[in-house]
Amino acid sequence: MASLLRLSPTAPLLPFPRSSPVPRPSLPLHFRIPKPHPTKHIPCRLRYYPLPSPIRSYSKPVSGSFEPDAGGEEIQSPSLLEFVTSERVKVVAMLGLALALCNADRVVMSVAIVPLSKAHGWSQSFSGIVQSSFLWGYLVSPVIGGALVDYYGGKRVMAYGVALWSMATFLTPWAAESSLSALLAMRALLGIAEGVALPSMNNMILRWFPQTERAGAVGLAMAGFQLGCAIGLLLSPILMSQAGVYGPFVIFGLFGFLWVLVWISVASSTPQKHTQISQYELEYITKGQKLTTQQSNGPEKRSKAIPPFNKLLSKWPTWALISANAMHSWGYFVILSWMPIYFNTIYGVNLREAAWFSALPWAMMAVLGYVAGAGSDMMIKNEVSVTTTRKVMQSIGFLGPGLALIGLNSAKNPAIASAWLTIAVSLKSFGHSGFLVNFQEIAPQYAGVLHGMSNTAGTLAAILGTVELVSLPREWVLFVDF
Repeated sequence: MASLLRLSPTAPLLPFPRSSPVPRPSLPLHFRIPKPHPTKHIPCRLRYYPLPSPIRSYSKPVSGSFEPDAGGEEIQSPSLLEFVTSERVKVVAMLGLALALCNADRVVMSVAIVPLSKAHGWSQSFSGIVQSSFLWGYLVSPVIGGALVDYYGGKRVMAYGVALWSMATFLTPWAAESSLSALLAMRALLGIAEGVALPSMNNMILRWFPQTERAGAVGLAMAGFQLGCAIGLLLSPILMSQAGVYGPFVIFGLFGFLWVLVWISVASSTPQKHTQISQYELEYITKGQKLTTQQSNGPEKRSKAIPPFNKLLSKWPTWALISANAMHSWGYFVILSWMPIYFNTIYGVNLREAAWFSALPWAMMAVLGYVAGAGSDMMIKNEVSVTTTRKVMQSIGFLGPGLALIGLNSAKNPAIASAWLTIAVSLKSFGHSGFLVNFQEIAPQYAGVLHGMSNTAGTLAAILGTVELVSLPREWVLFVDF
């Protein structure tokens, strides 16, 4: 507690002479005892008036433009302009573009499967096998890819992944004209390469964003993921009408190669290694992160080459995330793979109209996903616990789509069906602020491999959904989705 020394009102204030000695070190510097007048001694009495300490202590986060870090120091939050022009936003924008390409390359086959099936005489069951062949590769790679991400970092693994899946997309026309086995193998290669995308995204956001911005960053990246669905579904029929059925595969593949060149030149695996980042942003990210020393220091101290699977699988939170991802992927991949065929076969709309009806839900999912992420970050800043925030978001992400799909069974025309599907898919995005960001919080050192393990379970559910639902009656195809 600081104190202020004053003279009694009865005694005049005397100036402190320039030639007077420095106060004794044992007293604070603001205790200046005036030297008596050389010719006349004026008695004075000392009075101490308590003042509050100039150092503010915080027991909880303060709302406003300043947030204290773990050491008690205040960190000034960036303005909107500083945030938009920051290096971390550029990183998440590149991640969003990569995920947009990831989904666009994936959904091209959902549109192309209709003319390809007619041209080659494929049955609906075999069409499901062609689409699910992507998931065969996607089943294998997430765990391995997650371990590679934790060991080498997200930048390098994401670059190799985008290059590989762009090559698979580019070569799909050649494979389709060669043989069915070559087509299935190329689709499986696409799945293997895309299996590293989400673990790489999680790893980059973990290293580049403070905890209070991570859900919003995931929302931005996943907005690109969902916009990739809309872009692929909308552009594919147009490109097919101008460049043939294989046109979208070639164009999207070339865009992927271009993205890799830009990513290699502008991105870094950690903010500490970025050459253009400001000192203020670096300190803001570092002080806002609650990471282990290993993650804060970057890839110089890497995770173990073989993750501790037994220890991870012995924890209940791991199984909670695995089950959540499995249920999420079941609904996601069923809708993604069968929505154009659903509108084409049930309501008799042509391919281009079916693409428009199918694209609207994914565009709304992109918008609402960011809203959910920003709302999640706001809840944490307003002292709602991280656990409660994730549970609330995940509950909305499961219950909302389930109720909407019950209403879908009453749809009598494609417009009403698209409205119900838009509600279901957009509310599904709340799960991205639930289980998807929770990987970074329960096991930050092994977030990549944990994400990969849950993705494998989700892929198994997706394979069952895309292959087995073909034989179900019309009333059950999307009802059992959730």
